[in-house]
Amino acid sequence: MADSVWIPSRASAVLAGTNTPRHTAIVRVTHWITTLCFFALLVSGIEIVISHPRFYWGETGSVLTPSLFELPIPASRSSVHTGYGFVWPDQNGWSRYLHFQAAWIAVLTGLLYAVSGLFTRHFRKNLLPAGADLSWRALSSVIANHLRFKSPGEAEAWSYNVLQRLTYLLVIFVLFPLVIWTGLAMSPAIASAFPAVVTVFGGQQSARTIHFFVSVFLLLFLLVHIVMVCLAGFRNRMRAMITGRAGAHKEHA
Repeated sequence: MADSVWIPSRASAVLAGTNTPRHTAIVRVTHWITTLCFFALLVSGIEIVISHPRFYWGETGSVLTPSLFELPIPASRSSVHTGYGFVWPDQNGWSRYLHFQAAWIAVLTGLLYAVSGLFTRHFRKNLLPAGADLSWRALSSVIANHLRFKSPGEAEAWSYNVLQRLTYLLVIFVLFPLVIWTGLAMSPAIASAFPAVVTVFGGQQSARTIHFFVSVFLLLFLLVHIVMVCLAGFRNRMRAMITGRAGAHKEHA
C-alpha cells in the first residue's frame, strides 16, 4: 500500500520521522490484510495451476484440445499429460476454497482502501505525479537510481518518486481490478448471471490465461517491493507499517 504522508523537504522528513505518523491506521490495516490475502492467494493459486498447468484461449479448453502454452511442471492429475512419470498429490479442493475466500477478503479490503483514499485525497496528494516529474530527464534519473539499487535520500524517503507513484497507480487501478475481473469471469455463477464479464475477454479460458499473467506481474511487483524496502531500511519501514511511526532518520524510511 502507498504511504499516507508526503513531506518533500529534508527538514520536514526528519521531523516526520519522529513526530508525524508515517502511515494512517487505515493504510496499515489494509496493507497487512492484503499481504496475508496475497500469500494465501499465491499458495492456493499455485496448487490450482498444478492441477492443470495448460492454458488456452477462447471459451473452452481441455486435455483433448491444443493449448496456447503449457508450464513445464508435473500436474496433480493423471489425466493431464505433462511428460513426467509422476503426479503431485491432488490439493485442488482446499486450494480452491482458500483461493475463493481470500479473494473476497482482498476485494473488500481493496474497496475499503480505495474509498478511504478518495475521501482523504490520499491518491491525489501522495500518488498522482506532478507534470514536471513525468519528463524524460526526471524519469531516466529515477530509473538509473533504481537500476543501481541506490538507497533514497532523506527527502525521498518520506515521499515516493515518480516511478514508484506510477507503479502503485498501475497496481491499484489496473492490475488489481483486472485480476479481480478475470477471477470473477472464471466463476460459472458470475458468467451465467453476467455473460458480458466473460465475453469481453473472449471466453473463460482467455480470462484464465490473462488472470495467470496478471498474477505473475503482481508477484514480480511484490518481490521488487520487498527488495526496495530492504534497501531503504527494513526496520524503519516495518516499524512504520506496524506502529505508524518510523524511528530515527539514520535509516531511511
